[in-house]
Amino acid sequence: MTTSTLGLLAGLLLTIAIVAGGLVGLLLAVVLGGAGYLVGAHLDGQLDLRELLRSRRG
Repeated sequence: MTTSTLGLLAGLLLTIAIVAGGLVGLLLAVVLGGAGYLVGAHLDGQLDLRELLRSRRG
């Protein structure tokens, strides 16, 4: 299992632990899961977040 997949699972499990049910819980799970995946992909070297953020500034 890659670090990005573990980050995705961790984000989803934390969301389930924090919020139980409802549309807000679903949206929060998607956002935190995506954030966990992005951080994990960055740590794996699959994604360069600094380059992504640099291109948005200018």
